[in-house]
Amino acid sequence: MHLINFFVTLQQIDTKLITTMKQLALIFMLMVPMVALAQQTTVGGTIIDEKSGRPLPQVSVAAGRISVVTNEDGAFLLKLGDKPANITVSHLGYKTKKVALRAGETENLKIKLQPTTIQLREVVIRTGNPRDIVEIAIKKIPENYSRQPELLKAFYRETAMKRKHFIYVAEGVEDMYKTSYTRGVGRDRVAIIKGRRLLSQKQGDTLGLKVMGGPVLPVQLDVVKNTELLLNQEDMDAYSYSWGTPEMINDRLQMVVLIEPLFSKEYALYHGKLYIDNERLAFTRIELSLDMSDKEKATRTMLVRKPFGVKFKPRELSCVVDYRYTDGITRISYLRNTFKFNCDWKKRLFSTSFTATCEMAVTDSQSEGVQPIVSRNSFDSHDAYYDKVEYFMDPEYWNNYNIIEPSESLDKAIRKLVSTYQRN
Repeated sequence: MHLINFFVTLQQIDTKLITTMKQLALIFMLMVPMVALAQQTTVGGTIIDEKSGRPLPQVSVAAGRISVVTNEDGAFLLKLGDKPANITVSHLGYKTKKVALRAGETENLKIKLQPTTIQLREVVIRTGNPRDIVEIAIKKIPENYSRQPELLKAFYRETAMKRKHFIYVAEGVEDMYKTSYTRGVGRDRVAIIKGRRLLSQKQGDTLGLKVMGGPVLPVQLDVVKNTELLLNQEDMDAYSYSWGTPEMINDRLQMVVLIEPLFSKEYALYHGKLYIDNERLAFTRIELSLDMSDKEKATRTMLVRKPFGVKFKPRELSCVVDYRYTDGITRISYLRNTFKFNCDWKKRLFSTSFTATCEMAVTDSQSEGVQPIVSRNSFDSHDAYYDKVEYFMDPEYWNNYNIIEPSESLDKAIRKLVSTYQRN
């Protein structure tokens, strides 16, 4: 079975439809009343490497259960109802840091993280067959993860690039209902709370790209909960296991198990790393990349359909899933998919490169009084997120929702797309 359900559809863009959608979006905006902002505390800044000074992306910044991650420029903005005494900053390979918040000093913070040095005595704690450790961690899933339903609030962003410029941006806030980790994912649901999108209107952008089922990836790719994807006997037998270099996450030693395809199957397999907490024996991070040695198998895994005359050449499909330990429970906290391919048109000399990215960060969680998301309100894995949200122009669109701050390059692209949208 395929581990990563990350499919794209390629199609030619209908410019008349874009114009119609713009008109509908403008009418919709005129009908929606202004919403007053709730009083809140904002904590923001940049996180950098203490030694090199380089910005650190995908760093977790948390105040209790509420959290965000930094963007590609290391920037973050955390919106809270009340001012916390401190925030906790953590990242793979760095020492976790608690930052005390002083009055009047909650914005434009510059936080330096120190790389972790693992002592030799810590490295030799665990020995033996790495697959045995993985199987023990699987048996401990009911102990380490939630045994009751939870409702997670998450921010989702989906982008697509043609060569070096953005051709669309879609993002939104979603609710994610998850049943107990003693059950599968059959009853887990995702519902869009609000979302928006922008589309490039360059004449040369005749090939459109859509990601199918993007917002439900946190359900499908919660590898710990959805054990049918990888952590089951049949699929585990298809891989070899070896020890990788130990790492630190949240100041806790992590065993790293490397997995590689052991033999060929009818579908593409994956190269990956499984991070397992040395004491709790809980999965804390999973990194996977699709084996590209057989392009035909990779294409079947990645592509739904394409226009006639276009040749699809897969280059990369990778996935990172992070889990965070809070209140005695380990929960999914972050997911990122990167998808790269080239397209060749018949009778054209050069191919065109495309990159699609899906990114999700859990910003809050609730475990009391949780009700399931009904099917009619849930997002379907066969739908494209881009088709389910409206165009956006309101700079105050997110109000008090926590989001992943757009990187400088993405922010410039959004402003450019909005400007073009308004002119037309």
